[in-house]
Amino acid sequence: MTQPIGPIDSSKTPRFAGPANFARLPRLDQVEHADIVVAGVPFDAGVSYRSGARFGPAHVREASRLLRPYNPALDVSPFELAQVADAGDIVANPFNIGEAIEAIEDAATELTREGTRLVTIGGDHTIALPLLRAAAKQHGPVALLHFDAHLDTWDTYFGAEYTHGTPFRRAFEEGILDTEALSHVGTRGPLYGKKDLEDDRRFGFGIVTSSDVYRQGADEVAAKLRDRIGDRPLYISIDIDVLDPAHAPGTGTPEAGGMTSRELLEILRGFRGMNLIGADVVEVAPAYDHAEITGVAASHVAYDLVSLLADRHASHPARAAVGAGAEASAHV
Repeated sequence: MTQPIGPIDSSKTPRFAGPANFARLPRLDQVEHADIVVAGVPFDAGVSYRSGARFGPAHVREASRLLRPYNPALDVSPFELAQVADAGDIVANPFNIGEAIEAIEDAATELTREGTRLVTIGGDHTIALPLLRAAAKQHGPVALLHFDAHLDTWDTYFGAEYTHGTPFRRAFEEGILDTEALSHVGTRGPLYGKKDLEDDRRFGFGIVTSSDVYRQGADEVAAKLRDRIGDRPLYISIDIDVLDPAHAPGTGTPEAGGMTSRELLEILRGFRGMNLIGADVVEVAPAYDHAEITGVAASHVAYDLVSLLADRHASHPARAAVGAGAEASAHV
């Protein structure tokens, strides 16, 4: 087995020098094969309030320069366990949401075609829909843990079906979610009405609010979510506004009363060993980010997601074959 190519040695090249690949990892074209790739999607045409998440991938990569190769919280060296590479940015038409969604789905499908796992940096939350479509092509309907201040299961905005507030309603309608294993985590703030929650229950979502996280603690929340998901193929979608504005001011739709970055990271670490098949971190808008607070938080979240995927890869080198008929059940 070929030894994975790791990050640039920061004892020889200062962290502030050289290209800002995620965690200073090699580019995808510099490795023969990647087990895990990090890709950006600089797209924010689906936002309903403050724009700017199109600059999120570059911002998170810049903030990731300080990440180091050993993760003590999980006791893993992810870049030794798996070949991880930066796949660059997926190009998406900023003037046509439908065309952008198709391009993201096609690119994600190609990147994961040979079993490679994908961690995506957004971009706004619209991109979760095509990423879920690509995941479902391989795995059939997937379990979903959605970390967000908001439900993102609304029907339309101004008659538009595809926005950053609608991806999970569309995913439910398309049959690409496992409705026995869906949860929102960290939700809070005002809604349009009780019908929002009624629709959400009808789709199959459980809800863990930010207040629940505060009262129950990270370990208990993680344990309950593990029980709900089991060993189903799991996709994790993280809107950085799940964090309180004190921890993530650089986002488009901030809400008071959110989780701390410590709580989010500890919950994610509680998912070690689960059948994680992909993830995204979205809605980082650097124009509102003070001292890279949001970028640093997002880069560490993405790093822990990569660590979970690498640990799973090392523990299960021969992944189970995709179930027969999985692609037929996914969006076409």
